Amino acid sequence: MPFPDPPPTNILFIAVSRIGDTLFATPTIRAVAAAFPAARITVLAHPKRAEVLQHLPFVSRVGAITKNRATWCGWLGGKSFDLAFVFGFDQALVAYALRVSERVVAFEQENASLNRRLFAAIARPAFQSEHAVRQLLRLPAAVGILPAGLRIAFQSTPLETAAARRRLNDAGFGNSRPLVGLQVASFATKSYRDWPIENFAALCDRITSRWPQARFLIFGGSAERLRTDWLKQHLGERAALFAGSLSLRDTAALMTLTDLYIGVDTGPTHIMSAFDIPLVALYHCVSSSKLTGPLDHPCAYVIDHPAARERCTEMTEMADIHVDTVFAEVERAMTQHPPRQR
Repeated sequence: MPFPDPPPTNILFIAVSRIGDTLFATPTIRAVAAAFPAARITVLAHPKRAEVLQHLPFVSRVGAITKNRATWCGWLGGKSFDLAFVFGFDQALVAYALRVSERVVAFEQENASLNRRLFAAIARPAFQSEHAVRQLLRLPAAVGILPAGLRIAFQSTPLETAAARRRLNDAGFGNSRPLVGLQVASFATKSYRDWPIENFAALCDRITSRWPQARFLIFGGSAERLRTDWLKQHLGERAALFAGSLSLRDTAALMTLTDLYIGVDTGPTHIMSAFDIPLVALYHCVSSSKLTGPLDHPCAYVIDHPAARERCTEMTEMADIHVDTVFAEVERAMTQHPPRQR
């Protein structure tokens, strides 16, 4: 169903979700922006995740919304958008989009009357039937818009990068190479994705034996401080601990200065996939890299849990991924993409 003339000049995207799912929406936003280069693109996201969409070159404005807030918004002022895309399955967000946009594209909701008002209603894909990025690209495809790449987008600013360099200098790591970023934990409700912290320690020891000048940046939030504090104590002066002390954007700016990143399947790892830096990512069999791994990345080294999906549960341990397996990918990444000048 191609979009009718005239082309839209004001386009809205609503992406209220976790960090990873918000980032998975960026290829869809980029595709629509490429199809309508003269349009003004507005994106509304969860207040705690909107920052990951800031400063993207194809987005004009980033704002915040929640499904609860959406219920009370958009009743006055008419329709200020020509076209809207709604990610996810929250009926309140779809209803809000219908109030503020002439045409709305969304996945089918559990509300037939709501679906009838949509310009395009896309059948809900089966659970874990395809990569999250490809699933969201079904929305613009429904109105004849082709992908403009599958790569996640994130953009640090020059000021953020300069502040990251100062942090490295303050930590005494300004001239350290290779500089290795570590994301050792997912969020609390997905802790089955976490690789044992002792394995991270053993891996770092192996890296130091191979590259004695290697230094480590430990990322993460405050919720995993027990794990990150333990790792910092083990690594001593070889590591700088940033877990729980930086904003997501400040952490991302530090990531852009690393020579290698090693992390589990979680938001910061998805951010890292936007940068042309070697990325070693570990995935649990409940949600393999085929569903959430980096796409169109020039130097991604993906390690999936060896268990078959049909024999996998959340009780299946990430310890089944051996240190030797991860170190082999680290060696391959560092050989094929040696540290660059910063």
